[in-house]
Amino acid sequence: MSLFNRAEIIDQNFTSFVKSGNLPQARIDLPLSHTNIRPSDLVSLFESQVLSRHMDLKARLMKDDGKCYYTIGSSGHEGNAVFGKIFPYTDMAFLHYRSGALFIERSRQTPGTTPLYDLALSFTASADDPISGGRHKVFGSKRLNIPPQTSTVSSHVPKAVGVALSIDRARDLDIQERELKNDSVVICSFGDASINHSTALGGFNSAGWVTHQGGHVPIVFICEDNGIGISVPTPENWIRDSFVNRPGYKYIACDGLNLIDLIEKSKEAESYCRNHRSPVFIHMKTIRLMGHAGSDIESGYHKQETIEKTEFNDPLLHSSRILIQNRCLSADDILNLYESARRTINHVCESAAKRPKLKTAENVMESITANTFNRTVPTIPGQKDREAIFGKESVRLGRPQHMAKLLNYGLSDIMLRYPNTLVFGEDVAQKGGVYHVTADLYSQFGMRRVFNSPLDETSIIGSAIGFAHNGFVPIPEIQFLAYFHNAEDQLRGEASTLAFFSEGQFMNPMVLRVPGLAYQKGFGGHFHNDNSLAVFRDLPGVILACPSNGHDAVKMLRTAVREAYKNGRITVFVEPIALYMIKDLHKPKDGEWNFKYPDLKEELPIGEFGEYGRGKALTIITYGNGLYLSLQAQKEIEKKLKKKIKVIDLRWLSDINLPNLLKAIGTCAKVLIVDECRKRGCHGEGLIADMASVTNKRLTIKLHAAEDSFIPLGEAATVTLPSKESIIKHALELVNG
Repeated sequence: MSLFNRAEIIDQNFTSFVKSGNLPQARIDLPLSHTNIRPSDLVSLFESQVLSRHMDLKARLMKDDGKCYYTIGSSGHEGNAVFGKIFPYTDMAFLHYRSGALFIERSRQTPGTTPLYDLALSFTASADDPISGGRHKVFGSKRLNIPPQTSTVSSHVPKAVGVALSIDRARDLDIQERELKNDSVVICSFGDASINHSTALGGFNSAGWVTHQGGHVPIVFICEDNGIGISVPTPENWIRDSFVNRPGYKYIACDGLNLIDLIEKSKEAESYCRNHRSPVFIHMKTIRLMGHAGSDIESGYHKQETIEKTEFNDPLLHSSRILIQNRCLSADDILNLYESARRTINHVCESAAKRPKLKTAENVMESITANTFNRTVPTIPGQKDREAIFGKESVRLGRPQHMAKLLNYGLSDIMLRYPNTLVFGEDVAQKGGVYHVTADLYSQFGMRRVFNSPLDETSIIGSAIGFAHNGFVPIPEIQFLAYFHNAEDQLRGEASTLAFFSEGQFMNPMVLRVPGLAYQKGFGGHFHNDNSLAVFRDLPGVILACPSNGHDAVKMLRTAVREAYKNGRITVFVEPIALYMIKDLHKPKDGEWNFKYPDLKEELPIGEFGEYGRGKALTIITYGNGLYLSLQAQKEIEKKLKKKIKVIDLRWLSDINLPNLLKAIGTCAKVLIVDECRKRGCHGEGLIADMASVTNKRLTIKLHAAEDSFIPLGEAATVTLPSKESIIKHALELVNG
């Protein structure tokens, strides 16, 4: 037996110590007779602990044989089986990656589940895995109300808070699409090292922020504190001192090695949270066995004496002592159960290892936009309902307006049509947003549907994910494009991957409104003029919209909300700030950039672009501010060339319909792509490659994009950007050679 094979040592120690009666002493003495706990409950929990342990042991053996692809185990954390018993499966659970025992125990609540086989399929990355289809090892189950969680830190905390926020709100608003019971709570588990992550801190803060104002956030945070993050020790008492007096929280400490204490404290937490509808923080002190993962050699940072001392504190040994002392099982019963579990896990895992694997790119990708929603889109509101919302403003609906006002009207109609939509973000309620795009929505629909958020983009997007888990279609706002980067992982790592890792069983639809891009006058610098959309370019399944005028913006917004409601899709809706209030195109007071509010039935399908002109001398492809500038340049270009040209507004920057785009270019041989974003990473850069890969046409394509520079303040704010003059210059050079 190798000194470094701690899994084998821990396995053999269990049998040896139980046989000899050499078991660790209790940190807390709690006789079973002083509680209402049944012996059968303890036996059930112990069995789940043992099964979880053998799953870890088998995973490491199968890893050596090339049959298993994941070795971050639950060993040392098996006390979390108690949470799988105390909290009903109707409470949504966002789980730490050491939750094997919890998952197994929760499965007992729903007859007919096969948790061991499901876990084995996940460990072996089988296409038969019922949650991720072999795409990742996750704890997840639609039936058990456990969304799959791949995060190895705590990026699930903000969305767990969002779900908790949604429960009482969905009840009060009588949202028909809600999925959770009216008295549900949320459980969210994580490790002690994870609470230092800014994402987790944002979630904790938001829960307290809402509670402080009298709001309801029925969530039980479970910190499984094993005292170390990979190899870095957690400072002594850091967790306790950080949360014991945290405003709005009830702090409950418990011994993760003692099933009786865990049961009693978990019942207290569950009852308090369900009745008070406010956050509870369970601090479960436990240990970690076998290092962080299979590749982690713990002797590299721990003394042998420390490792052995920790291993003797094995929660399975503690549970064995409790069972023997309380005459629930004998030592022989325990050893028989242990070996029986080994045989069961061996059989299940060997069987799972033979099941099919994903083989093709198509197989892998088919779940990116998978959808299990079965929703019928609500009907368009009647005129009386609309008049009740718009009031006197309804008189102005027929008049041409700028983009900001038309978007405002569009949001009102959308919220009227879709009762499960929410609008929230920084300053969006009473103030109506920095640019008044959400003006009057607060008075029209009330504080339950239109509300301000804390100054934390991570919590805004995280809350949106959570609300969407419970039947809402959130329309959150990130105040400026540059601010989005504070919360990028919530979209990239959490929202966009949910359908992928659950085969569409879980969905978090949303329309994320982001005022952005450059060309603002009188208000600027980089953080208010961020001309880069590169962060959205490589997000599979996420729709990216960028309207250039109010008429298109309203129709595109309707499409985005429909896609969210019906198909569970996520849309990032980038609104060019500089075009919000623009009314004129060529000269002052010409009103050519004011548009009438579209008919309620009008939408713009994803991938449908706009065409301006029919000329064949040159095709300009652009979007956003680029369209506005290109149309200003169009007349001058045609005058100088004495030929007609065409300008195409992409509108949708993802799901670009390349065949139709090439068809629109037709016999034109010269294409100028005008992209207001920076050259390196702009959409125009990718479009050139895409066009070249799908056509045999002899096209001369030129990219005119912004310089690879941030935006300065003052008179130089636009010097790095395409302009009317520069578009004319590049167009003439391209056509004339």
